[in-house]
Amino acid sequence: MRQFMKQPILIQFGEAVRTLRKAQGLSQEQLSFKANLHRTYIGMIERAEKNITLINMEKIANALNVGIIELLKKY
Repeated sequence: MRQFMKQPILIQFGEAVRTLRKAQGLSQEQLSFKANLHRTYIGMIERAEKNITLINMEKIANALNVGIIELLKKY
């Protein structure tokens, strides 16, 4: 079985989501509710286990009250 390699962009994105979420005092569950996404999906994004779509990227950005570009910054 081939081992999953986490891509740097996914790691960077996940770290940005986690940093912004925690800075706003939100749990993964609270963010998932605001973004209309499943809680486990948010966790998988933060752990760089999912290659997120642009639509879901926009949902998370809106839920965090930031622009999409903010989610692509290094933290």
